[in-house]
Amino acid sequence: MALAGDFALRAGPGEVEVDGKLVRVPKAAALPVAPPEVVTVTDEAHDRLPFFNDKAAPWTKGAKLRGVTTQETTAADMLVPDSVRVTLAKGDGQALAPDEDYGIDRRWGTFGRLEGGALGEATPVFVDYQYGVCRIDSVVVDAAGKVSLIAGKSHVNVPWPPEVPAGQTRVANVWVPGRLPKLTEANLFPILDDAYPEPPQPQPTPAERFVPKALAKLRSSAKLTILAWGDSVTVGTFVPNWQQNRWQEQFVTRLKERFPQANIELVTVARGGRNIQSFLNEPPGSQYNYKEQVLDRKPDLIVSEFVNDAYLDPAGVERMYGQRLTDFAGIGAEWIIQTPHYVRPDWMGLTSERDCDDDPRPYVKGLREFAAKHKVALADASLRWGHLWRQGIPCTTLLLNAINHPDRRGMKLFADALMALFP
Repeated sequence: MALAGDFALRAGPGEVEVDGKLVRVPKAAALPVAPPEVVTVTDEAHDRLPFFNDKAAPWTKGAKLRGVTTQETTAADMLVPDSVRVTLAKGDGQALAPDEDYGIDRRWGTFGRLEGGALGEATPVFVDYQYGVCRIDSVVVDAAGKVSLIAGKSHVNVPWPPEVPAGQTRVANVWVPGRLPKLTEANLFPILDDAYPEPPQPQPTPAERFVPKALAKLRSSAKLTILAWGDSVTVGTFVPNWQQNRWQEQFVTRLKERFPQANIELVTVARGGRNIQSFLNEPPGSQYNYKEQVLDRKPDLIVSEFVNDAYLDPAGVERMYGQRLTDFAGIGAEWIIQTPHYVRPDWMGLTSERDCDDDPRPYVKGLREFAAKHKVALADASLRWGHLWRQGIPCTTLLLNAINHPDRRGMKLFADALMALFP
């Protein structure tokens, strides 16, 4: 597959397996790709506007334009910057003045009133604007060797690949982010793997080596208390049907399937926007106090997830996690550390969602080194996120808030990494 224009591809010739049979594609096929859709919004009503706070996180600077609103935040770069028009009346009312009457973050799609402007605390406004939406299209081949393109359904930040009809094989996905000016190689995602290639389990397994007491309880009917400890990803209530789809719920469900006699109690201690140091800073009596809510519960197994610890370098991991290891040993608890998922590429130092197998964050390097040095179980979810591009999936399309909140597919990758530790 190759580029053949700003929004055009050429696929073939070659051979593809379709329904278990090798099919020949005799010649190259020209595949036009639709540019990303631009949505026009007229007279979006806002009953009142908060003051615009230019020092806040960009998705919290003011009111959110609804078209670019995601789960909790807004989708950066989807708003057409010069398309915004704010008025006091529907239709062709007099436009208010940006930077005088209202402030706006044109990248993140938030806006609010300004001191001394025309808007009062309870003044309603109407907004016209345009925004782009994202899409994943699929290149498919049928049993006759015909190549075609199936367009996906557009979404502001979490488009899914389209369903492929029976008798066809998906050979590539085309990533069409909102407001994309033209396709480049970075938008082409050949299907190199259908799934993450599970390596052969070492013998003994990591669970047998590093969490033997928990494994023994799983194999018997003795009660096993698992404490899921983390940040907003572990809070996880933003995921639809979170009672089944959070990573810890998926993990426990699958443990019970593998060990039918298991008697598992799951406890979740998590707080959004925080890291391990935040728990240490909480005073006695707080619902997030580390000693009272983690150590004093005396769980059998602690499974931690802290993408918000990503500020730590390997030396910082050794200090912070080394003390936690001592604490957990003091209460007789075993520990599984999870490496974090992929977040916004620019937050990770990535320039593309392709060719990103290796997580560049020093924190992840530190976790891997720490686990190996101290013989702690490591569920390496990061590896699975880094492999998504080989499965034709841009990793950001699994982020419900377009920043760092994984959907149920992303949560499953944590559970997959955890289950890989167990026999």
